Amino acid sequence: MNDFRNAKPADANRCFEIETDAYEGDEAASLAKIAKRIGTYPEGFLILEIDGQVVGFINCGCAYNVEMSDEKFRELIGHDPDAPNVVIMSVVVDPKHQGKGYSKALLVEFERRMRALGKSTIHLMCKAYHVPLYEKFGYDYQQPSASDHGGVVWHEMSMTL
Repeated sequence: MNDFRNAKPADANRCFEIETDAYEGDEAASLAKIAKRIGTYPEGFLILEIDGQVVGFINCGCAYNVEMSDEKFRELIGHDPDAPNVVIMSVVVDPKHQGKGYSKALLVEFERRMRALGKSTIHLMCKAYHVPLYEKFGYDYQQPSASDHGGVVWHEMSMTL
């Protein structure tokens, strides 16, 4: 059974473990960034637990003006919980649990929760090979991103809620 909940400070280490296992090199957020995201905006940090074990999560911040290449925003500098636009920073599932539909389950639940909070749009950046996946989930391709986070070429996508 899929259990969704908002992250708690005690989840930071497990989320950091998943983030570093799933992302390459400098793409992964530090433990300090993950802990700050949980502490600053737990409503935007969705955890998926299976049989009591955290297997994936989505985290975000909110902004009035979305600037996807803003690296400071990854530390929630400029985040405003009342802003209508959601910016996803991570959609991640433990590699040992990938291929089981958990990313889709996380995205569906996350979108439901953001609608319930009255948000207007969701924005994210992904690698080129994930563009078709997010399009399948209802996101529209916007443009290549000016961000060079982790030394990778990113692509900006968004969804209107």
